[in-house]
Amino acid sequence: MEKGKTRDGYCLGIESTADDFSVGIATFKGEILANVISAYIPPEGGIHPREASRHHAEVASKVLEEAFRKACIKPRDLAVIAFSQGPGLGPCLRTGAAVARALASYLHVPLVGVNHCVAHIEIGKLKAGAKDPVTLYVSGGNTIVAAFDAGRYRVFGETLDIALGNCLDVFAREAGLKQKPGEPFGAIVEKLAKSGKRLVPLPYAVRGMDMSFSGLLTAAIKALQKGDYKLEDLCYSLQETAFSMVVEVTERALAHTEKKEVLLTGGVAANRRLQEMVRFIAEEHNAKFCTVPSEYAIDNGAMIAWTGVLAFTHGITTPIEKSYVRLKWRLEEVEVPWMK
Repeated sequence: MEKGKTRDGYCLGIESTADDFSVGIATFKGEILANVISAYIPPEGGIHPREASRHHAEVASKVLEEAFRKACIKPRDLAVIAFSQGPGLGPCLRTGAAVARALASYLHVPLVGVNHCVAHIEIGKLKAGAKDPVTLYVSGGNTIVAAFDAGRYRVFGETLDIALGNCLDVFAREAGLKQKPGEPFGAIVEKLAKSGKRLVPLPYAVRGMDMSFSGLLTAAIKALQKGDYKLEDLCYSLQETAFSMVVEVTERALAHTEKKEVLLTGGVAANRRLQEMVRFIAEEHNAKFCTVPSEYAIDNGAMIAWTGVLAFTHGITTPIEKSYVRLKWRLEEVEVPWMK
């Protein structure tokens, strides 16, 4: 029997919120059959939204074809199409949405708009075996501490300015660090931090249950430009300070909710030092530590496909005329009926 043929249905998910265009295919029972990613790598600097969206449009057909090949299914086998509706970069989101609408219309199947942040939580829960965790979601675009309550994921704390992943990325660029294909800047900073021995004093900014990373980044860049510290020590200090901030807020949320699981998800979740710190607070509160596998930590189509399954099987669809992208779609605005 061909791969996936024992399942009840299939959902194709399209992720295009930022620099990655990805297509995932999931069964209605939670098996990920395909997860193909094509990343836009700018020649210099950060993401250029229009150039990234042009990349997405150019690779869309190839990525779709590869996903169907890996899943061993054909387009006519799909029961639903899901896409990242927001939050994210407008041009990138619109490209993915256009592909999803075209597919849904051509195949005459329902369309589901998925919240990118919810999708990171749901793929983490699926792959790590978590049921109802306090979640620390850290990526290039988001830094959020959340937990489910009364029908929605509630935000207990978040960044007031830039995201933790963006903080690491900008510092790495300022330091002149070079990426290899498929290697995020955060991973380069992590490698250098392992050789760091001196903790350089940097601003620690936790305000109530929220965090601020812009002052930390500015101070780290100024220290780098002065040349008084080794790069390894600055990477170590930047990581330790930033991670301590998010872990403090996560621990407070855990103490308040008394939940028995802590989930680490998002692109920065692949960092071993951050995993170690979150695992420690989980053990202190007799909670299970869960982390998303690295292949599902970055933005990916599989998380959109699986969240699309959850939404669709609980009666949620998105009419074509209401499938406009939502650049600032907040996590707590999304109803989560599958958690009731």
